[in-house]
Amino acid sequence: MSRPIAVAITGGIGAGKSAALAAFRRHGAATVSSDEIVHHLLATDDDVRAALVERLGSQILGPDGRPDRTAIARIVFRDPEALAFLEGLLHPLVSREYLVWREQLAQLDDPPRVCVTEVPLLFEVGAEERFDQVVVITAPKRLREARRSVPLDERDSRLLPDREKVRRADFHYRNVGSEDELDAWVAAVMASLTHDPEP
Repeated sequence: MSRPIAVAITGGIGAGKSAALAAFRRHGAATVSSDEIVHHLLATDDDVRAALVERLGSQILGPDGRPDRTAIARIVFRDPEALAFLEGLLHPLVSREYLVWREQLAQLDDPPRVCVTEVPLLFEVGAEERFDQVVVITAPKRLREARRSVPLDERDSRLLPDREKVRRADFHYRNVGSEDELDAWVAAVMASLTHDPEP
């Protein structure tokens, strides 16, 4: 039984990775985002909770006693060492959860032909080897700043330049148009991956 073609979406903050992921879902791909996996880990993994409290303090816990993402973000995005700790803790666990999900898809009676996940730091952490194809979404800096819900911070300086990501990717989309244009591009990528004629 063949496993689904594994696709990663990456790109800068505000480029449109989540919109691309949603488009792949609409066109029949199984999808999961790194963000969804992190949310699940924070909500359910007691070892993650204990490690975070030990390193960052109990002030990162919400009213429900689980780690609160906003409280964690306030600390780690001002403290590079705390951010490195958080990424070192979560990245291996996110990778493990993703690979389990992908294996579960392959074991379905009717597995999807393509599975897609959004990985913001794909190249930066050397995770591209886990995927068959890489999609990079880019957009001009001013447009990304207008789209993002958080202000510019040091995360941007840690990302590879877009031109390097594009050079290493299998597919590139410059996300400056409408959602319909992005959707049509994703449809063409899906047709290419599955060797189906475009709709």
